[in-house]
Amino acid sequence: MKKFLIALCLFYSLLSVAQDRGVTREENAIPEVVDSLYREDQFYLGLSFNLLINEPPKFSQNGFSGGIHLGFIRDMPINKRRNVAIGVGLGFSTNTFNSNLFIGESEDGQSIFKVLDDNEIDFRSNRFNTNLIEVPIQFRWRTSTATATNFWRIYPGMKLGYIFAFKSTFRQNDITLRQTDVPELNKLRYVATLAIGNGSFNAFVHYNLNTLFDNEAVTSSGSKVGLQPIKFGVEFYLF
Repeated sequence: MKKFLIALCLFYSLLSVAQDRGVTREENAIPEVVDSLYREDQFYLGLSFNLLINEPPKFSQNGFSGGIHLGFIRDMPINKRRNVAIGVGLGFSTNTFNSNLFIGESEDGQSIFKVLDDNEIDFRSNRFNTNLIEVPIQFRWRTSTATATNFWRIYPGMKLGYIFAFKSTFRQNDITLRQTDVPELNKLRYVATLAIGNGSFNAFVHYNLNTLFDNEAVTSSGSKVGLQPIKFGVEFYLF
């Protein structure tokens, strides 16, 4: 009887150890955590093809006009599912426009805007560049969940921009003329935006609501310079 009790105690001890090990093994397993308060905070990088509308007579673009924009957007969900949000960010944009519009300055410091005629003036290149600080604001709708990595998105919105650097460059044979100070330039930019895509890849369009140059900017023939940029391109969101 004594031996039976000893054996029973040993069996109970071994059973307890086995159960404890099972509990320890389960506690040490890596749990799957779902972030119910996820955000789509994103770095973005965009490449664009730039067009100009509202142009003066005989104006034309030549060569490739393109742009690059990049920055960061803070995501602020406004519904329980968190697939609807407001995005506000800060970014940088640089753009090049190749055209036949010469921008220069007279001896008395007045701006010169002249549409170049290819039959009269043979030039090697003529372009102007803009560099901007931008504040994108988006209304963000998507099919996202806390665990989905690829989802559809539609992000309409606007950008407020400020041109902090402008340069016009004209090249003809060995002559190079540059102009950086243009008082008629509308430095404050208002842009309507739309991005549609899936995952990291998106197509976008940016439409400037105001012209690049104010009403004081007129060509040598008396026409308003105007010029409103429209940008088409692809944008990549990097988490």
